[in-house]
Amino acid sequence: MRKYEIVDGRVKALRDFSDVKKGEVGGYVKGEHNLSHEGDCWVYEGAKVSEYADVSGSAKVSGSAKVSGRAKVYGCAKVYGCAKVYGYADVSGWAKVYGYAKVSGDIVVSGYAVVSRNEQINRKTST
Repeated sequence: MRKYEIVDGRVKALRDFSDVKKGEVGGYVKGEHNLSHEGDCWVYEGAKVSEYADVSGSAKVSGSAKVSGRAKVYGCAKVYGCAKVYGYADVSGWAKVYGYAKVSGDIVVSGYAVVSRNEQINRKTST
């Protein structure tokens, strides 16, 4: 069952789930491939998910956070504030990425890991 539609590049809830109410307008996505219709995942407020990035499970992206490239945010992970997750980065479990943190490249942030403030984690992808 579809839980949102895209209106002018932003997600709009079609039903209540988690802390999201029917009719609530969330953040920006490039297309339906960026946000799963399954689970309680959501892109809030001014957050942006673009390119081939994927948010699923019960993951939350909020504030001015940006998720792009082929990054994945899933499980119960949270990306918020002005954080950026991009490249092939994988954020999962109960991990939190927030503040002005940047997570990029071919890296995994999982479990109860926290990346915050101005921290940057980057590992170049293999070629």
